[in-house]
Amino acid sequence: MLKLHGFSVSNYYNMVKLALLEKGLPFEEVTFYGGQAPKALEVSPRGKVPVLETEHGFISETSVILDYIEQTQGGKALLPTEPFEQAKVRELLKEIELYIELPARTCYAESFFGMAVEPLIKERARADLLAGFATLKRNGRFAPYVAGEQLTIADLMFCFSVDLAYAVGKKVLNLDFLADFPEAKALLEKMREHPHMARILADKEAAMPAFMEMIRSGKR
Repeated sequence: MLKLHGFSVSNYYNMVKLALLEKGLPFEEVTFYGGQAPKALEVSPRGKVPVLETEHGFISETSVILDYIEQTQGGKALLPTEPFEQAKVRELLKEIELYIELPARTCYAESFFGMAVEPLIKERARADLLAGFATLKRNGRFAPYVAGEQLTIADLMFCFSVDLAYAVGKKVLNLDFLADFPEAKALLEKMREHPHMARILADKEAAMPAFMEMIRSGKR
C-alpha cells in the first residue's frame, strides 16, 4: 500500500492526498514534519513534505509524486490522454506553483503565524503575485476547471495555493486577487464543495493544534 508522509496542515500534502482520494486509491497516512535531522533526510533529501513511500522507495516533490501516481495507479484519470494537453496541464500547475504559491509563501509567517515580514519581501510578493495572477488569467481556461472541462492535477495545485495567496493578499498586502477574476473565484468555491474536501479540511483542523505547538516550540 502507498504511504503518504507529511501532515494535514501542509497544502502540498493535501494536493497529493486529494489526488489519492479522487482516484479511489488505498493509502496510509504517516505523520512526518520533515526537517534537517538525519532520519528525516533519509526519507526526504531536502527535508520537505510530502513524501510518497512506494514498494520501491521514497519519492518527494509534489509534482513528481502526482505524475508518479498518474503513471502507475488506476482510478480516475487526472491528466488528459493527448501529450500536448498533458503538457498544458503541467504548464498550468507549474505556473501556479512558481508564480502564485511560492511568492505567497514568503508572507505566510505574517499572514498565518503572527510573525512580521520585512517590507521589501512584501513588496516583492505583491509584484510577483500580481504578475502570477495575470499569467493565470491569460493561460487558464476555467471551463470550469483550470485546464478545461475535467478536473486535473492543475486544479489540485490551484485549490491549495490560490486560497492561501488570496488570504495573503487580504491580510498582508491589502489586495483582493480575486476581485476581477470571477472565474478563479467560482472554481475555488467549486473545489471547496468537492466531496473529498470535507475530510481534508476536517483533518487539517484536527492537526492544527499540534502543528502550532511545534511552531511555537521551534521543534521540527
